[in-house]
Amino acid sequence: MTSIEQLVAPNGVADVETIRAQFPALERVHDGAPVAYFDGPGGTQVPRMVVDLMADYLFNHNANTHWLYPTSAETDQAIEEARRTLCEFLGASAAEEIVFGANTTSLAFHLGRALGRGWSAGDEIVVTELDHHANVAPWRALERERGIVVRSVPFRLEDGTLDLDALAGMLGARTRLVAVGAASNAIGTVNDVARVCAMAREAGALSFVDAVHYVPHNAVDVRALGCDFLACSAYKFYGPHVGILYGKQELLERLDVPKLDPAPDTAPERWELGTQNHEGIVGAAAAVNFLASLAGAEGTRRERLARVYATLHTRGEELLARLWRGLEAIDGVKLYGSRPGAARTPTVAFTMHGRSTGSIASALADRALFVSNGDFYAATVAERYGQAYDGFVRVGCAAYTTEEEVDRLLEAVEAL
Repeated sequence: MTSIEQLVAPNGVADVETIRAQFPALERVHDGAPVAYFDGPGGTQVPRMVVDLMADYLFNHNANTHWLYPTSAETDQAIEEARRTLCEFLGASAAEEIVFGANTTSLAFHLGRALGRGWSAGDEIVVTELDHHANVAPWRALERERGIVVRSVPFRLEDGTLDLDALAGMLGARTRLVAVGAASNAIGTVNDVARVCAMAREAGALSFVDAVHYVPHNAVDVRALGCDFLACSAYKFYGPHVGILYGKQELLERLDVPKLDPAPDTAPERWELGTQNHEGIVGAAAAVNFLASLAGAEGTRRERLARVYATLHTRGEELLARLWRGLEAIDGVKLYGSRPGAARTPTVAFTMHGRSTGSIASALADRALFVSNGDFYAATVAERYGQAYDGFVRVGCAAYTTEEEVDRLLEAVEAL
């Protein structure tokens, strides 16, 4: 079988058709038309090599960990290799800084419980209005349970960007954590996370970054960002449903994390409650290797990932501009957030005068165009834009999205 690396010229990146050939889901037909998946912000499709490696684990190596027989040892080895892969993917210092869990939401709640045990009533956490509530609710829970004060940084309605001057005014001697999203899952804004983390650090506070919507579109280097914690989910970057938490090793070792006794007392396993999703962990590493394979076999994995992300970012900007211009030209359509050219992902939120977002999404589905609608747990964003009841129609471009699919979508929206 020809590998994808063999289809890529040295120092090049696979073209869209080569990428699409790796995704069996793209063969689906609905009412006589090929399905175009614009629901990537809620979860991307999965390439064949990821599923094959997960199946191989389940068929040939499936076991629980740390026992004295071959399949258990093979499971231990697979998990450790996955840690090393995700460590490299995120730019961490050591594999021990990678924690696996069900998803980012559960990992954020878990981290919140551990951090909260060391804080007192009146201590402060800063969140933002732009975030998915998985990066708000865990900290609001500490407000109720421990008397922590939660402050929220507003965003500007005109361009969907955070008011970092307001953030500066919220930081003080009692600030313990700044929780910020790297990119808005609703309107696509990419935040200046390095600056936010630096502001937190100067105030003597920790930083937590929700990178779920950022990682599919931008390469991550946690050391360059200067964050203390960062979380993402593999199912947003062509993998299975599993979450990943990065944390500085000293913090993962020191924090009083809820866990069973007796249980491993060293990071990262002390953070992983119960039996993990082993096949999902294998699949998360496979998704990283899939992305690296799009740049062929030349260079280190990190170098290949950098080439892939640079190319996909450029393609995403081109698709975004095409999509935005087309929607903007349709009477009755309202777009939200910053225009193309700003720091953002190729994710667009829109509404249409006189039609509910559900009716739009349903009508597009009838045309084999799969989009999502609602507030996507970015409830404050929807509320600030006056869309608390109905939310938005959200269209996201992924590595397998084509110009022809964007044009099909635009034609269908215009027909509505």
